[in-house]
Amino acid sequence: MRFSWQVKLGLILVSFSIAIYSIKFLVLKNPADTLNYIFNSLGFLPISAFLVTIILNELLTRRSRKERLEKLNMVIGTFFSEVGTTLLAEISDCDPGLGGIRKRLLVRDTWQDQEFDDLKVFLQGYHYDIDINKIEIRELTSFLNEKRNFLLRLLENPVLLEHQMFTETLRSVFHLTEELERRSGSGELPPSDLSHINGDLVRVYRNISIQWVDYMKYLKKNYPYLFSLAIRTNPFDQEASVIVRK
Repeated sequence: MRFSWQVKLGLILVSFSIAIYSIKFLVLKNPADTLNYIFNSLGFLPISAFLVTIILNELLTRRSRKERLEKLNMVIGTFFSEVGTTLLAEISDCDPGLGGIRKRLLVRDTWQDQEFDDLKVFLQGYHYDIDINKIEIRELTSFLNEKRNFLLRLLENPVLLEHQMFTETLRSVFHLTEELERRSGSGELPPSDLSHINGDLVRVYRNISIQWVDYMKYLKKNYPYLFSLAIRTNPFDQEASVIVRK
């Protein structure tokens, strides 16, 4: 029968304790004090176990969760830098109803958490629509094909397992990439097929929009200099410019 290293370590430590107390019995010959010390130690054992197993474990878990969240947001930031911001700008420009809500999407550097939360709730209930005739299918297909390997690497990242919303966003973008890639060279598409692609575009549009709000909120709280750039390159702002103007 083979024991795990934890069992072996436990047996060694218990053996050391028995040896030490045995020596104390034999050398000091003061069993009453030794037994008193043992019982005092046993009395504190439940408290010690509580401190180690619950409080310390909770602190370590929080630290680990924070580190994983930091890595995840780095991945999300890379996605928006490489794909998300450009894709969102291209798709949203083909939304016939965007003009009526565009002002609500202009994030300011004075925003607090509540304003981001309100915008997220609004976008979750917004009726997304796209005029497929305004979409440059060939250019969009070419852009996504260039980013295909990048998207694949993101999907393979184990960090994403803890963020269902972003995983779904990434999956919808990759699905759109496949749909468009398999149609390249097919000539003019029938209305029924354009309607299908339109549904894929709307799904991507919705997912990225909601994810974008969460990402902007994260940048505002943690990285003001990145947030400044994100505001100046807002995909919903037709007058957005990376040039800093006062």
